[in-house]
Amino acid sequence: MKRETVDTKDIKLPQRLQSLDALRGFDMFFIMGGAALLATLVHLFPTPFFEGLARQMEHASWNGLRHHDTIFPLFLFIAGISFPFSYAKQRAQGKTGGEIYRKIIQRGLVLVLLGVVYNGFLTTLDFANQRYASVLARIGLAWMFAALIFIRTKTVVRIWLTGGILIGYWGLCMIGAPDAAGADPFSHDGCLAGYIDRLLLPGRLYEGNFDPEGLLSLIPAIATALMGMLTGEWVKRNDVSEGRKVLYMVAAGAVLLVVGLLWSHVFPINKKLWTSTFVCVVGAYSVLMFALFYFLIDVCNLRKWSFPLVVIGMNSITIYLAQAFIHFGYTSEKVFGGFVKLFPQTCQPTLKELFYTLVCWLFLYFLYRKRIFLKV
Repeated sequence: MKRETVDTKDIKLPQRLQSLDALRGFDMFFIMGGAALLATLVHLFPTPFFEGLARQMEHASWNGLRHHDTIFPLFLFIAGISFPFSYAKQRAQGKTGGEIYRKIIQRGLVLVLLGVVYNGFLTTLDFANQRYASVLARIGLAWMFAALIFIRTKTVVRIWLTGGILIGYWGLCMIGAPDAAGADPFSHDGCLAGYIDRLLLPGRLYEGNFDPEGLLSLIPAIATALMGMLTGEWVKRNDVSEGRKVLYMVAAGAVLLVVGLLWSHVFPINKKLWTSTFVCVVGAYSVLMFALFYFLIDVCNLRKWSFPLVVIGMNSITIYLAQAFIHFGYTSEKVFGGFVKLFPQTCQPTLKELFYTLVCWLFLYFLYRKRIFLKV
């Protein structure tokens, strides 16, 4: 492989984007108890608004979109934003193409293995009934393939490839499952994604005959990661003003939203299938949220408010994995259980979730103070 030499003085490496850590923390807040906390508010305020808020803290059953459906793709989008900065840093350090490729593939495969562990393999050691697909595997593989595309192509090609992936996936989804003739190709039982999972994916599928983190829907997830990388590449540019960066991100978000909503009339928005319309609409949400955080934190330098989120964001994989192995609820109950029981019954669910989230955050704050960060 050809070694690429780079004059490091020509590469201006920006400081770590606090907005990126804060947005990642905002995203993971909902995973580490925030969603459950907000859902309990309906017990305190039984109004249509809070009933609607509680519904937003759940996944859509099939077609449709709720806030909880945005958490996973936003995390993947954020991972994409980080890569252009990481890649530039590695090039500036004089790393060879082979070393960079190896690190990308290693990261992708490590996340696949962590996903298997998260799914309980170490407690069962049951290969036949193990679920191999996972959220972490989807993040690892989608990011890995997107990163390999990124370092082998120019910006224009990346844009065309992203669009091509989304259109091509639409075509694939319209085929439907060969063993479900006559069924809706976008339905749970009639989708091609489920058929391929049953045919090729070993072990147990999450929903019996279908897995939402299965093989076929990995393809459009690569487009989600590429959208993040295109955003990161744009923000990294030194020849564009900060205001223009934000303005173009807002414009991109608006375009993605319009495209996704119009397209959804013929191709449903569906997280489990990771449909192209889902990629567009959640891509719009992701780039708009990043534009907001970037503007407030890195452009306007309003940083202090984001510290609690940064603590979460700098150890996001840690808290995701830790909740599978550490009983934070036990600690919360032992420390705060007696205090919670002093309050009326209607308040207790909210307080329980509040203190659970607090215990998780204090765990991450301890790691932050000790400068302990899990890096994959």
